[in-house]
Amino acid sequence: MLSAARTPDELAAMVERRAGGLPLEHVLGWAEFRGLRIAVEPGVFVPRRRTEFLARRAAALAGRRRGAVVLDLCCGSGAVGAAVAAAVEGVELHAADVDPAAVRCARRNLAAAGGRVYEGDLYAPLPAALRGRVDVLVANAPYVPTDEMGLLPAEAREHEPPVALDGGPDGLGVQRRVIEEAPRWLAPDGQLLVETGGHQAPRTARAVARAGLVPQTVVCEELYATVVVGSPAGGGGADGGARQS
Repeated sequence: MLSAARTPDELAAMVERRAGGLPLEHVLGWAEFRGLRIAVEPGVFVPRRRTEFLARRAAALAGRRRGAVVLDLCCGSGAVGAAVAAAVEGVELHAADVDPAAVRCARRNLAAAGGRVYEGDLYAPLPAALRGRVDVLVANAPYVPTDEMGLLPAEAREHEPPVALDGGPDGLGVQRRVIEEAPRWLAPDGQLLVETGGHQAPRTARAVARAGLVPQTVVCEELYATVVVGSPAGGGGADGGARQS
């Protein structure tokens, strides 16, 4: 805040807002994510550091193909898509979110990369021409069980939209919808990446398998992050096991 404030009065106002419980990122107007400053306005989900693992895995896959088509569902501020575009030159980037405030932020954050951001529920707002073309489909869908919402830190409960956090009774309701329809949008050798909770990963992997993809669970202990990757059968992109990264 000291470095961001332009005047003593502005600093005092920022301190007051922070002391009142507003997340630091909302006070500053940005969050740091994989070395980028991602614009976040009040009421928008703040990208978590653990999600940098999801972005890193997505960038590694996108980097295998020139002009890869990347789709970031439940994109929030667009942090994952922005990180992938910054790491891999020439990606064709699409993103979608149901929350209007998040879409406004994502459009700001993805403009430099030429990303197209759509407002609506999961796949519903996407152009039909994208169907069957997505090389890397990445989703950080909400995965907090409804009964556990009250256990979240006050900063999340009070200042982030429930739609970005509440994943239904077992936390996987939105994930399952993403996974079920993913094969219709993936290219023949495209891959799906879904962030999930460590204890939820086996159920996420089973949902991926039911969708006809081969699941692989990858874990980053440093960031306490878990991602389930779904690859086409016979594509050689996954072995169904769990790996550390």
